[in-house]
Amino acid sequence: MAFPTKLLNQGEEVVLDLRPHWWFMAEPTAALVGAIVLGVIVLRADLEGTANAVLSYGAIALIVATLLWFAGRYARWATTNFVVTSDRLVYRVGVLAKKGIEIPLERVNTVFFNQTVFERMLGAGDLAIESGGETGKQTFSDIRRPSLVQNEIYRQMEANNARMY
Repeated sequence: MAFPTKLLNQGEEVVLDLRPHWWFMAEPTAALVGAIVLGVIVLRADLEGTANAVLSYGAIALIVATLLWFAGRYARWATTNFVVTSDRLVYRVGVLAKKGIEIPLERVNTVFFNQTVFERMLGAGDLAIESGGETGKQTFSDIRRPSLVQNEIYRQMEANNARMY
């Protein structure tokens, strides 16, 4: 779901509306695929009596558990927004209960990004924003192309300063 335009201030425009990188879904996806493969192997096995029933129910329970994990992670992915607007940075997350933070661009002091070698190959990383607010430093994980996001934040900060003066 895209960031709702009704939450924008007058004259404010969305510059970037990002979801977490697909890597955010890798663990539950791999677990679900592994559970399905294991389930198929167990259900095709030619075991006798009680052992077959126990293994079959165990495989089904494992598939259901990993499916629930996958569904929960997907719901969190779908309801997470990292938004850069012409006036502020907005981070919102939550399926049933929502939480978020908004940082006005004029309060942003420094933007850091961190990528491991593996994250560089994937195009993912972490973004840390140091602001003059009460919380000081906020870190956001699984951001797509964090160096480009960092550059865009600085461009919007410059444009915001130019509009203010």
